[in-house]
Amino acid sequence: MQIPFHAGRRPAALALLLGLAGMAQAQSVSIYGLLDLSAGQFQNAGEAKLKRVESGRMATSYIGFSGAEDLGGGLKATFALESFFLADVGTAGRFGPDVFWARSANVGLSGAFGTLRAGRAGTPLFVSTLLFNPFGDSFGFSPAIRQWYNNNKGPGNAVFQTPLIGDSGWGNAIFYGTPKFGGLSANIAVAAGEGGVNKGPNYGGNVLYFAGPFSATVAYQHVEANGPGGNSLTNFAGFDHQTAWQLGAAYDFGMAKLFGQYGQIETDATTEVKTKTVQIGASIPVGPAGAVLASYGESKRDAGAVERNNKTLTVGYDHNLSKRTDVYAIYLQDKLTDVKTGNTYAVGLRHKF
Repeated sequence: MQIPFHAGRRPAALALLLGLAGMAQAQSVSIYGLLDLSAGQFQNAGEAKLKRVESGRMATSYIGFSGAEDLGGGLKATFALESFFLADVGTAGRFGPDVFWARSANVGLSGAFGTLRAGRAGTPLFVSTLLFNPFGDSFGFSPAIRQWYNNNKGPGNAVFQTPLIGDSGWGNAIFYGTPKFGGLSANIAVAAGEGGVNKGPNYGGNVLYFAGPFSATVAYQHVEANGPGGNSLTNFAGFDHQTAWQLGAAYDFGMAKLFGQYGQIETDATTEVKTKTVQIGASIPVGPAGAVLASYGESKRDAGAVERNNKTLTVGYDHNLSKRTDVYAIYLQDKLTDVKTGNTYAVGLRHKF
């Protein structure tokens, strides 16, 4: 059966089609992610050598879904759902007991006032840590990330006990980011403890400054509740709370970009634990597509009469095959008081989509 198209109905039909097109344009949804795999010898200080294929050493593998809806008047509704996974074995999470949407699970609003999100996201301290070292958010190779966040749970960690509590992301939280004022911006996060051994709340923030070749940050957090990852507060007998602060800066000279960080973590427990951490690094361009990366981090942990030092040196070469794909080679030396030095050699491939 044919339905006649009357000229008089054309404006109504056209309006309907334009309305549907407008609705499609008003909301955008993206699927994206990253796969990172490396192969070689992996060894933390005080642990055995492991020759294997590893996921997420240069950057944690993940898949994400995000979107935004234009509400008019400069206001947008946003959401993000991002899940880590181990690409070498195909399982979800960064490690065994990880939640599924551990990277992000939040909904929010953005506009002239800035951005406001509720749910789970990365903490301001973590963002400052990854921005001001040449290896970014590399849990496997960045001395800064390893010494602040990587609770490796092996024999070496039993000696050093990576002290930061609360994971690199907080759930049950509210996040606010200011608009940019010139090169200046700030972020605040508050997370509820929600009972159990978690007293809560956690709160923290950072200030970021980017102007030409120079950039800098200051970050702070106060933690009373643990998350699904990171060090557990139950590892500190009589735990009450923990505070941490960090300063970071970088300068791009063109022929090299230099990075520096310094910070302290103080854990209030039966035995007070203080940790001081410093990191210096450089990224040196090699031709139009490559860069030599180098970083040295030193962390001093003082727990009463017991003092431990962790010294980590990482040198590598990263080469971009395209805007989305790079290959790299890494050497890492990990030293820890009173245990055997660990040596890591690895080559890897990273792809973003």
